[in-house]
Amino acid sequence: MIHNLSSVHTEARIGENVTIDPFTMIHQDVEIGDGTWIGSNVTIYPGARIGKNVRIFPGAVISAIPQDLKFDGEETLAIVGDNTTIRECVTINRGTKDKFKTEVGSNCLIMAYSHLAHDCIIGNQVIIANGVQAAGHVTIQDGARIGGLSAIHQFGLVGRNVMIEGGSMVSKDVPPFIKAGRYPLTYEGVNAVGLRRSGFSNEKITEIQDIYRILFIHNRNLSKSLEIVEADMEASAERDEILSFIRNSERGVLKGFK
Repeated sequence: MIHNLSSVHTEARIGENVTIDPFTMIHQDVEIGDGTWIGSNVTIYPGARIGKNVRIFPGAVISAIPQDLKFDGEETLAIVGDNTTIRECVTINRGTKDKFKTEVGSNCLIMAYSHLAHDCIIGNQVIIANGVQAAGHVTIQDGARIGGLSAIHQFGLVGRNVMIEGGSMVSKDVPPFIKAGRYPLTYEGVNAVGLRRSGFSNEKITEIQDIYRILFIHNRNLSKSLEIVEADMEASAERDEILSFIRNSERGVLKGFK
């Protein structure tokens, strides 16, 4: 299943039923899980840890050294979880001594020409559309959807089940369960369709909408709005996740719609 016109280092660890198409190069210190398919003209550098049943399309480059002047040759990883698809010409750099890894979770879709820089942490079931550029140290939580040609500032945090409009400049953190777009990036409502697809009940979606109505629609000071949510809204996992996300945001969160 390994084409004779590909180059696989003798120290690479290749699982069972792996297909490697011609003109692909696999370096040493690489692990590739069972059932994975790697297309032509892919380069996988040392430190790559590829899961099971992954699909990597032509032109992708996995685990190249970081584009970071502080990188000093430390041994780091680039991890891709099971059942994830990496489309054409995607680049995923390995980590630095900050996290010692860049990681993409399981069941993700990373579309063509996207770039995930060093120390990015991407959750499970994330979809990143064509041409998205994620700077170093970005975290994208489970179930998020990032529209094509968006750019995410370094150290940015995108919450769970977020939908970001294509072409967005993501310079602030984006709390969970919402839609975001416009310029500058602005709250556009709760991601109700995405939440239903993820199994959230109508009652839970209504609760989340009520929380964000207080936070982003009533035009109050955000600190005061957080106090009102905590005092007036019944405690729940989702309420506490939203409050914790906003209070712990280091870059600050996006603004409400005016």
